Amino acid sequence: MTTVRRGTKVPARWRLLVCALLLLTSCSQEPLTAADPHADLPVPTRATQSSFSTTHASGIEIPFRTELKAQVPAELSDVLAFYRAELGQRGWQELPEGTTLAADHTLLTFASPKGPGLLTLDRAKGETTVELVQRNKEVAAKANVLPISGQARLVFGYLVPDVASLAINGQVIEIAGGANHPQMLDLPPGTYSYTLVVSGRRVCSDTVTVAAGEAWALHDDRKPSQLY
Repeated sequence: MTTVRRGTKVPARWRLLVCALLLLTSCSQEPLTAADPHADLPVPTRATQSSFSTTHASGIEIPFRTELKAQVPAELSDVLAFYRAELGQRGWQELPEGTTLAADHTLLTFASPKGPGLLTLDRAKGETTVELVQRNKEVAAKANVLPISGQARLVFGYLVPDVASLAINGQVIEIAGGANHPQMLDLPPGTYSYTLVVSGRRVCSDTVTVAAGEAWALHDDRKPSQLY
């Protein structure tokens, strides 16, 4: 004698709901892909927001610094796997120096075909935020913003045509006003306090933290900004 056991009949609307949930789960587990497979700085197709910024020197069309910022509704580990694969395909080599790997924060340094690269990932509001920077060493050298080996470079002097001076690291440096008279100062990596005086009046006092190989601009009306 054979006994046939019949399963409990599930209403059609519940079967539809279960199918929808299964479909949604399978879609969320799909691997990230690049929206433009030929872009130097790839953006995942599922990014909810992305933007690019570039830094140029006067008279030089090619930027010496390019930055991508994006937000991706995916786990940090998935975004990290995406960038390791995509950047590897573009000839970026991951370096051991300065690496930070944590569940909510990742920092990776690279040697890219154009120059140093930096990837920063963070978790915020259920998404992974992306900051990817590529610096062009050859163009930076042409623009005279590339520091000497092991040093960082400060660039200043894009000021109104007044008599100005910068006090930093035990030095007082006279600054010629105007966009055609930028000053350069190479310093060891570290944090420095500085004061900018224009026509005998202190207009800015701040600090700047620099790492080897970086270039930063000092301004009279806002915080220091990284050039390279």
